[in-house]
Amino acid sequence: MTEETIMEFPCDFPIKIMGEDNPEFRQTVRELVERHTGPLADSAIQTALSRTERFVSLTITVNAQSREQLDSIYQDLTDHDDVKMAL
Repeated sequence: MTEETIMEFPCDFPIKIMGEDNPEFRQTVRELVERHTGPLADSAIQTALSRTERFVSLTITVNAQSREQLDSIYQDLTDHDDVKMAL
């Protein structure tokens, strides 16, 4: 059986990344994603602080070219110690 995808590429795809709020985290996440996408516009990145403002969630909307590209982005994000979660 072959794996089928309901997504058609290229497409805009939001990736949500959570971690402790600090400038290094935000820059690291951006660099990890840009390895696979090239430079991102600031408008492609939305931030939301937790109630306690200790954690931040970044939603980065990428123009995904393939399932493999998304898999690589998620792998790099989840492999990084500062990333608590990537959805």
